[in-house]
Amino acid sequence: MNTLSTVEFKWSIWQPAILLTLGFWLGASLVLDWVIMPSLYLSGMMNEASFTTAGYAIFWNFNRIELLSAAVVLTGVLALSKTKTYWHPNTIVFAIALLTISLLETYFLTPQMCAAGVHLNMFDEVAVPATMNLLHGGYWVLEILKLMTGGILLNQCWRMQAE
Repeated sequence: MNTLSTVEFKWSIWQPAILLTLGFWLGASLVLDWVIMPSLYLSGMMNEASFTTAGYAIFWNFNRIELLSAAVVLTGVLALSKTKTYWHPNTIVFAIALLTISLLETYFLTPQMCAAGVHLNMFDEVAVPATMNLLHGGYWVLEILKLMTGGILLNQCWRMQAE
């Protein structure tokens, strides 16, 4: 009795999902960090009392998109780590780091920057508080870490897709 065995090659939906999500997320972060926010800063909007409200509205929406993207990436990485035998174990660490960075930006930095920038006395001149520079520094450190970690993860998933 002869039996034909067919090996079926199944594409995993998680690799393209991770690649698309990371590409969208990192691209949107670069546009926000290097186009939108510098444009608002150079236009003098940071010296107006409504800047805090506008900044919070922008970052509130973007941070929720970041959390959703981090969840998709982490879910995809965890799913692929169970199905791929040659999956690098540090990939899970990178995905968890991306989620942690998103959580810190969403629930710590954005509310703190909004609270520091609120102009409560309408008779005082609008000025940037000193703590805002410290918070902006922390934000930029987290953004650089996010872009580096996301780039490494994107590279690993791209190489995995090519194999």
